[in-house]
This record gives sequence, structure tokens and C-alpha cells, in this order.
Amino acid sequence: MYEEIFDKLSRSKFRSRFCLKAADISYIRQKGRETIFRHAKDFIAKRIAPATISNDGKQTPMKGHPVFIAQHATACCCRECIYKWHHFPKDVELDTKQQDYLVGLIMAWIDKQLEQQQ
Repeated sequence: MYEEIFDKLSRSKFRSRFCLKAADISYIRQKGRETIFRHAKDFIAKRIAPATISNDGKQTPMKGHPVFIAQHATACCCRECIYKWHHFPKDVELDTKQQDYLVGLIMAWIDKQLEQQQ
């Protein structure tokens, strides 16, 4: 489902440099995939989905949680990037389908990272 966007992201020097580090992988294994999924859903709902975000472009840290890394890798980190890469309009609240797409993309990227570490 995400093959086309993964292909495009892989051609971006910035996006393709992101990868999960040992501590991120350990955290995911410790917490479990379902918890990471809930974190991704929560981060997207609270930090990305609103129509107006006062700190847009700065709301997603570059480290500190595996989902943050995945958001940058998949261009789900701010509304500007989401508009550029995924064509979801800015200044409009993201609907459930759009949020589910972003969360699914983030989790697919995390799953790919975990597979590469085995």
C-alpha cells in the first residue's frame, strides 16, 4: 500500500538518512508494537491533525521517541511536509482517514526498520 511513497522518500537525501538506533529498537520491543501504534495515533491526532498548529514545523522533535524518527522519515512531521509529500491540504483539520493513512505509514516504516535489524 505504501510502496510508491516509500520509493519517493528513498530518493530524498534528507528523508532517507533517518533510521532507528539500537535504543529505539529496544524501546519498541520493550513497549510492544501496540503501544507504539497508540503513541503514533496520539501524536498525529494532537500534534499534526489540527487545522491550526502554532508551532508548525517545530512540533516534532528529531529524537527522543521512535515515532518522532519515523515521522521525519515519512514526511509526517508537520503540515508543510504532509502537504508537500502527501498532498493533504494545510489549514484544514485532518480527517480520520487521513490520520489513519499517516499512522499506517509511520508503522509500516517502523516495521521495515525492525525487519532490517533482524
